[in-house]
Amino acid sequence: MRHAPLTKASIPAMDAIHRFRKKSFLLTFMFCATVFCVSYRFNYCLTKDFKFSKSKDKSTFIFLDKNLSSYGKDRGTNYEEITTRSPKPCVLKKKEPLSEVRLDISWKEEIPVTAQRSPKYRFLKQQGLKATRKLPDALIIGVKKGGTRALLEFIRVHPDVRAAGSEIHFFDRFYKKGFEWHHMPPTLEGQVTMEKTPSYFVTREVPQRVRSMNPKAKLLIVVRDPVTRAISDYTQAASMGSNGGGGLVDTSWGPVKIGVYARHLERWLHSFPLSQLLFVSGERLVVDPAAEIARVQDFLSLKRVITEKHFYFNATKGFPCLMKSEGSPSPHCLGKTKGRSHPHIDPVAISRLREFYRPFNARFYQLTGINFGWP
Repeated sequence: MRHAPLTKASIPAMDAIHRFRKKSFLLTFMFCATVFCVSYRFNYCLTKDFKFSKSKDKSTFIFLDKNLSSYGKDRGTNYEEITTRSPKPCVLKKKEPLSEVRLDISWKEEIPVTAQRSPKYRFLKQQGLKATRKLPDALIIGVKKGGTRALLEFIRVHPDVRAAGSEIHFFDRFYKKGFEWHHMPPTLEGQVTMEKTPSYFVTREVPQRVRSMNPKAKLLIVVRDPVTRAISDYTQAASMGSNGGGGLVDTSWGPVKIGVYARHLERWLHSFPLSQLLFVSGERLVVDPAAEIARVQDFLSLKRVITEKHFYFNATKGFPCLMKSEGSPSPHCLGKTKGRSHPHIDPVAISRLREFYRPFNARFYQLTGINFGWP
């Protein structure tokens, strides 16, 4: 097919088309360059607190934030909280006194029909005792892989403790549903209602939310050597197909950040006095569970019902098992994941973790008044 011959009249039109194409290309280039610059600046602001270095044996994130490198040297009251995102440290300030009024919410009508048909419920009804659902008096707020499940299983043997078996996650995930949503078991008057959710300890919004529910709430925190805690967390993550970076010592990784106990505790101490917090040793909970549970019973103002006779040490798992009652013929051991062996971790990585945690541990000892003796 033959094209029409090029005439003088068509030349201006062709020139206009060429100029339009050049302008379009220039505008497109400028737009892309602008997007790239904005994106680069945004990512820089998010990661400026870290320096990525690479050595022969492994790669690691090293904090450049001066507050981190000097953490533990300043023991003043104006402690600056270390953050891994914001280029400016967040200064923790004293807050005004909060309300001391506890929410008195109960749900008498919500006890399941199946529970009402149980022999225990019928017996209570015959005795004139009425069980109701209410908000928790005490919470096990952390820490993950510290021994929270063991503590819950041990303390709920007490006849005056009623605890939810699963993690509720009300104050971090489902708070918008309202207090009426809070799933707690029916409780008699005089019994202690309890729940366990380890993520509460590290979630920023939770302390204020718990205080708005009950400013007199008692808080239990199970802590263990942050290095062994991180390894245990890594073991669980690896078994689930996620390990956070193939053996890297990444101080921005969640399982590592959880072990910076002092950072999270500072936030809780703005909402609750130290007298309302009990720190349970995860190590002693394994080697001498009766002694630690005695402390817990005293803290909750409970009679010391749980004693040495309630425990049996499983030498195979290296973990204590529980006798539901003193005359129980067989012990109840925790799940198969409890007491599982940890994988071999590079000694260099362990050494780096210990060096990283050491000043944070010192600060934690100062805040709690307890020396846990971690290496």
